[in-house]
Amino acid sequence: MTEIDPARFRAVLGHFCTGVTVVTAHDGVEPVGFACQSFAALSLDPPLILFCPSRNSRTWPVVERTGRFVVNVLGEQQREVSAIFGSRGADKFGAVEWTPAPSGAPVLAGALTWMDCTLDAVHEAGDHYVVVGRVTTLGEPTGGRPLLFYRGNYTGTEPLRPEFGDLLTWPGPDDWL
Repeated sequence: MTEIDPARFRAVLGHFCTGVTVVTAHDGVEPVGFACQSFAALSLDPPLILFCPSRNSRTWPVVERTGRFVVNVLGEQQREVSAIFGSRGADKFGAVEWTPAPSGAPVLAGALTWMDCTLDAVHEAGDHYVVVGRVTTLGEPTGGRPLLFYRGNYTGTEPLRPEFGDLLTWPGPDDWL
């Protein structure tokens, strides 16, 4: 079996464009959160999502202990929010506005939408965990465009051009997932 170089692996995976989320929780004393690109829809019935925090994360153990969290989907204008929640040390919630979801976990101002979740399962997977969350409450989606991460940089989408009509839209809600 050929050994995979971690730097090359990261470079190859960087060619897969991801959305940017911030996973937040509140432990009854203070809010916590971290930026997370490893996020995906998992199941419609029951409504499940997944995300993958690092095993070295200092925030993940707090989120796990609370058993409740919010996944905030960032908009293209929230690069600074992503950078704040992707860094260590700073008072992350001193730099952003937020309101509590039904679980008490922070919903970040300006997020495109959010999902309030309870912890359903945690699986060890290499240097990360695979966390499954059961969605209990959905935020209202906004009309904004997503913040994306591609090849080590933030990027966004372009507005659809009217001459393309419905050509570039999803045919229906059941065509994926």
